[in-house]
Formats: sequence, structure tokens, C-alpha cells
Amino acid sequence: MLTTPLGRFRLVAFWEGLSFLLLLFIAMPLKYALGMPQMVRVVGMAHGVLFIAYLYTLMMAAIEHRWGFKRVTLAFVASLVPGGTFWLDAQLRRETQAPPALDAR
Repeated sequence: MLTTPLGRFRLVAFWEGLSFLLLLFIAMPLKYALGMPQMVRVVGMAHGVLFIAYLYTLMMAAIEHRWGFKRVTLAFVASLVPGGTFWLDAQLRRETQAPPALDAR
């Protein structure tokens, strides 16, 4: 999985998506409901680093696979939606497992 730009992107996308969910649904409630801002600092920093890694690996995968503007934009927007990176991963997995299209001449 880590031997290709797409594999690295999918791995980083998983961790970036997970960190986003942890930030939104665990760290933020702890901060505002229980007055524990430490979790937001830790998870927020990890999420920030993973988001930068997401953008970098997205760029590398897009260059390698010659993704168009629409595809790259969709992948970027998926990182802004809770659970979006998991949806994107399912789409990418389906594409890589699909049998190649027959050339009808």
C-alpha cells in the first residue's frame, strides 16, 4: 500500500479523516462541555499535520494518475466534510478493483 502514491494517499486520507472525527466528536465536546481544552490542542495539532500530509499526498497521487481539476477538487472537499475521506477511499478502492474496460472497436 505504501509503495504507490495512491496507496500513500489512501493511508494518509484514512488517518486525516479519523483525526477530523476525533476532533469534532470527542475533543471539541470535551473542551466545551467539560472545560478540557488539552484534547483540542493535541488532536488539533495532529489533525493539522495530517491535513498538510493529505494535501501533499493528494498532489502526488493526482500527478501520478493525471487526475483532472474536478477530481482533485472533489478529493479536497472530501477532506472538509466529516467522513468524506472514508467515502472517497471507498470510491478509489472500487475503481482500483474494477476489471479494466473492454476496448470496443
